[in-house]
Amino acid sequence: MRHLVFLLLLFSVCFFTLSEVVDNNFSKCNEFFLNNAPPDFTPPASVSVKPICQCVWVEENKKPQKKYMYATLYSTTWKIPVYSAYVFASPNVMRQDLWYIEPQLDGDSEPCMGPQGSDDNIGPNQAVNDDYKNNKKYNKGHLYPVLHTNNRHSMLATSTLTNAAPQDSTFNKNAWLGHERSVTEDLKSCVKAYVVTGVVPDMNAPKLNNRVYVSKYYWRATCCLKNNQYIGKGYYGPDNNGKVQELKIKELQDKLNGFYQIQNFEVFPSVPKPPKQAKIDSPCN
Repeated sequence: MRHLVFLLLLFSVCFFTLSEVVDNNFSKCNEFFLNNAPPDFTPPASVSVKPICQCVWVEENKKPQKKYMYATLYSTTWKIPVYSAYVFASPNVMRQDLWYIEPQLDGDSEPCMGPQGSDDNIGPNQAVNDDYKNNKKYNKGHLYPVLHTNNRHSMLATSTLTNAAPQDSTFNKNAWLGHERSVTEDLKSCVKAYVVTGVVPDMNAPKLNNRVYVSKYYWRATCCLKNNQYIGKGYYGPDNNGKVQELKIKELQDKLNGFYQIQNFEVFPSVPKPPKQAKIDSPCN
């Protein structure tokens, strides 16, 4: 029945989001990673993660066509994403807040992401809309933001709770939004730009709705192809002053190793070698 309802909705609006829990190498959507290589990330002990290919159904020639839009590594333990990876695009389109959940994370056979509805079985392994109710401190903070999309399908696909974490509302509306706009301007001149945005959970703060870990830091790494070179930049925030810090990728990775209490985190583990004569002050690794 749920599948029939989803198909009716698909053909009525010519669009529907879905996502697939996939293998650890993101083989179905590895085009969103530089050189098809996802970040080298081993979660802390006792933390479970699930790789997700975020997709949309688009009606073309009166037939539904599946298109992958970005990739997410989601923690079913923290109930927030570890990171989302995407290819930057601009200019952005108007935002619509249509928030979805991922049935497969809670054992439902339905592959299509959609509204929770009245299904009481949804929630053990993921955040749901009710977790954000009656809370004034946190916003649903996108990892892949609407500002970095350039079409309606991408925009709608970003509004899933597997692509968001509780983010301090003041930081979300000010410093982080300003950072997203600055990144937009910085990446516009790239031939192609790969972006990975992630969340570090606050292990000491109260959980949202006593279930969902809130963010301590948001971070972003960009790798821009320009003038036959790959140029990288890293960011994280809030710092001690509530701002976003810019770092080299290596410096960001060192911080993330400490934040997550892990070792050898590589955001871009397979960066094409630049020409021998090129000297890059800010490499992607």
